Amino acid sequence: MIIIKSPSRLHLTLIDMNAQLGRVDGGAGISLASPHVVISAEESDTIEVIGDSFLAERMINAVKQVLPEEEGISLKIEEDMLAHVGFGSGTQAALSAAAAVNELYGLGKSVRELAIAVGRGGTSGIGVASFEMGGFIVDGGHRFSDKGSFSPSSASRADPAPVLFRHDFPDWNIVLALPETTGAHDAKEVNIFQKECPLPVGEVQELSHVILMKMMPAIMEQDIEAFGYCINHIQNIGFKQREVSLQHQVVRDVMALMQDNGAYGAGMSSFGPAVYGIVKNPEDAAYLQEDVQELLDRTIGGKVLVTKANNTGAEIRRV
Repeated sequence: MIIIKSPSRLHLTLIDMNAQLGRVDGGAGISLASPHVVISAEESDTIEVIGDSFLAERMINAVKQVLPEEEGISLKIEEDMLAHVGFGSGTQAALSAAAAVNELYGLGKSVRELAIAVGRGGTSGIGVASFEMGGFIVDGGHRFSDKGSFSPSSASRADPAPVLFRHDFPDWNIVLALPETTGAHDAKEVNIFQKECPLPVGEVQELSHVILMKMMPAIMEQDIEAFGYCINHIQNIGFKQREVSLQHQVVRDVMALMQDNGAYGAGMSSFGPAVYGIVKNPEDAAYLQEDVQELLDRTIGGKVLVTKANNTGAEIRRV
């Protein structure tokens, strides 16, 4: 039997939704220790996924892309992850299922090869890189000529983006808020890309400057104040600003509360509604968790948890 535990991820921002230089997308993200997807897998005569999860269909579709002819597999979802909240559950589910086939049948494929086979990473490379290596990641997007349009990963067949920078994320605490609503996905997500892009090149230049000359050095120097500044700043420029503007007011209120009550920086992951705050120590994280939970309890509901980064990627073991 194969056991696979895959990380979730925070997608901090897309970088270039202008494409003037001939490339598009690019992104920055953080791999998370929790929440996560855990599956077990065994050889079988058929293809089956045991477990009542929205992710089951993603897993079945992924298995079919890599499974040797006339072979089967039985997958069991041991631990689930919420879909359409900003954690990249679709990519982790698909890669976990494909990796299970890869291990059981000794296919010898790399994570990138599996991602290409199952059609993940067509806009953001953060989820694929999180599965492969964890940490803080910056990817370089795609040639616009290869992609042909501004579109989300669900509507793109481009190969996963190259990783430009990867570094262990410092031992900081991450407070995660999950308001009781969902982010944009499927057709709605596609429409947002088509409506908002291309963005002004000046915003792309400003964002690139912040990431290269402040955010990446802050990670390497473990400067939480500088990193937090970057997180706060990028909520107000580029594609992230458009994503945030489309959210329920409570999502924006949670970000503001985190920024005002102990988080060095707070932002929204991907299309939301997951909001994260970066704090230095467990005591501050616990206080912030309590404050945010109180806000959610008296508004739209939801839950708040505390986690840290995953700096190793997915765990794959045979038992």
